[in-house]
Amino acid sequence: MTNEPSLNAPRLHRQVCFAMYSASRAATAAYRPMLEELGLTYPQYLVMLVLWEEQPRSVRELGEELGLDSGTLSPLLKRLEALGLVERRRSSEDERRVEIFLTDAGAALSSDATGIPQRLADAAGLSPAELDRLRDTLGRLTAALHSSR
Repeated sequence: MTNEPSLNAPRLHRQVCFAMYSASRAATAAYRPMLEELGLTYPQYLVMLVLWEEQPRSVRELGEELGLDSGTLSPLLKRLEALGLVERRRSSEDERRVEIFLTDAGAALSSDATGIPQRLADAAGLSPAELDRLRDTLGRLTAALHSSR
């Protein structure tokens, strides 16, 4: 019996899943100091990005857009509300629906965040075209894996 791994055994460095995991952790770590300047965590930043695109959004819509369940999203929204960046309101049309609105402070924060994507791109050392291709490839991969379930 030998301790040598089989030549056919999976290798960590050859796994796409590990490369994505490592890249995700590195990107989140790179974002951290930039987002600290805004007083946001990475998940809070993602919520704000969605709201800067369009508001109001229901809690359900935010969850679908971000791939988060309500147990994860609700504490995020409570914290953003405590920071004075968003406001939760019951829909006048459907009391069961909670809509999320940006406050004036939340809307103003978007101008402070405008440079963050470029700063991350600079840190990554990839051209805009390379980043676009990477994002598109990851989007296709995500869609394919979701549809294969």
